[in-house]
Amino acid sequence: MNWLSKTLKILASLLLAFVIFLALLYRSDIAQEEIIEKYSYPESHFIEVDGVNLHVRFLGEGVPIFLIHGSFSSLHTWDEWQRELSPHFMTISVDLPGHGLTGPDELKRYTVEDYGQVILRLAEKLNLPRFHIAGNSMGGAVALQVASTRPDQVLSLNLLNSSGAPRPTSRTLPSENSSERESRWVFRLLENPVFSKILLKCTPKFLFSMNLKEVYGDPQRIKAESVDRYFELMLREGNREATLDRISSKKDSSIDFERLTMPTLIMWGDLDRWIPVNQALAFEKGISGSNLIIFEGVGHVPMEEIPTESVAEYLSFLGVEVRKNYLQAPNYVSYVD
Repeated sequence: MNWLSKTLKILASLLLAFVIFLALLYRSDIAQEEIIEKYSYPESHFIEVDGVNLHVRFLGEGVPIFLIHGSFSSLHTWDEWQRELSPHFMTISVDLPGHGLTGPDELKRYTVEDYGQVILRLAEKLNLPRFHIAGNSMGGAVALQVASTRPDQVLSLNLLNSSGAPRPTSRTLPSENSSERESRWVFRLLENPVFSKILLKCTPKFLFSMNLKEVYGDPQRIKAESVDRYFELMLREGNREATLDRISSKKDSSIDFERLTMPTLIMWGDLDRWIPVNQALAFEKGISGSNLIIFEGVGHVPMEEIPTESVAEYLSFLGVEVRKNYLQAPNYVSYVD
């Protein structure tokens, strides 16, 4: 019986250590008012769309561009792009439901189709009959959904390391390809019923640092404040539960690639570990007349990792000649139409 007693003591010690470990990782929600005060902008607005109070940031004037972020992200991912685009366009970045300062949707509408309707309803509310749209990762799938649903409204489409690439056997596509999801440990972790419940209250900051190192081609480009922002916005009241609801929700969205006749730019980092560069080639093949740019040494979020270089390519696509000499006035050519 002596061995049994020792075994029980070891197990009890391990259990106690695990409980202490979880207690150290415990993170309470950050109140809505507190997180809004810290991460909103002077240009921030909250606009009610179908019962959800969307956090929207407007910058600039002119023809509108919607900027759509990816999973676990927020409209802050477009900070540098908005600054560079705003002298020429009206830029509109949005925190999708379950993300950023928008927070959860009581009806749990978190599919790509749901998000596509959010953007179209927002455009309607803002009285914007036509607009450009750009999206990264899941946001690219949302942009595809919008462009496929209402191609008459979309002036141009920009896909940055987007999910939802066409498959040769079917036009009904998952918003996150299963082969892509398998390479992302964060999705596997959230889909585990035990760990997902633990992460609702015990959310370690180091996971966000690890995740950013995975999506950047060069980890040296990661800023400490970016890790802080991703972490703290996830702790906004309701966002963790919304993330689990979104991960477990229906994944299918119907994209008719034959309807994507608008000018289309595909931008990709060749070191993307989440959605490999062969998906960019699938998009190029599936969208007639599309243009493809591949950035060497860059990962999954080129608008964050190399904002100046990537936005310069986008401006050129939209008809704005980028200045080589910043003392010289920009030469405006034409809008994509």
